[in-house]
Amino acid sequence: MPTLTRRAESFSALVLEVFQLNGLLLQAGDRLSAPAGLTSARWQVLGVIDHGPATVAAVARTMGLARQSVQQTADALASDGFVEYVENPNHQRAKCVSLTAAGRRALRKVEQAHAAWADRLGASLAPARLAAAVDGVREARLRLEKDLAEEGRDEA
Repeated sequence: MPTLTRRAESFSALVLEVFQLNGLLLQAGDRLSAPAGLTSARWQVLGVIDHGPATVAAVARTMGLARQSVQQTADALASDGFVEYVENPNHQRAKCVSLTAAGRRALRKVEQAHAAWADRLGASLAPARLAAAVDGVREARLRLEKDLAEEGRDEA
């Protein structure tokens, strides 16, 4: 097993914490969204298209997910009446996903639950530590995005 530098150990510890945090956030999101008939994944898709109709591919890019997984989620949302597929003025075949009135009501219900939950949890953390954590995670994300983009150019 290779020996990690102190920097590598620190970054690896951050990655593990983020993975664990992500799992817990998905659990919490499922609990927050269940009363509205949603899951974390469905809530995320609705949140993206709340700003306006978008293609499944655009939603997937925004969320950093595979198009196929977002397609499955969008199809399930459409089946349950939370979204509908509408014509895309920019593409004949790639329809846009758009919120229905039921989807908008469900999203607003989850947003209200989320606001109370975030306020309760945010109150338990020192504002300066929370801000520093956000800054640190954002910086790590931006550097990782740059690294992945550079690797993509090297492979092309």
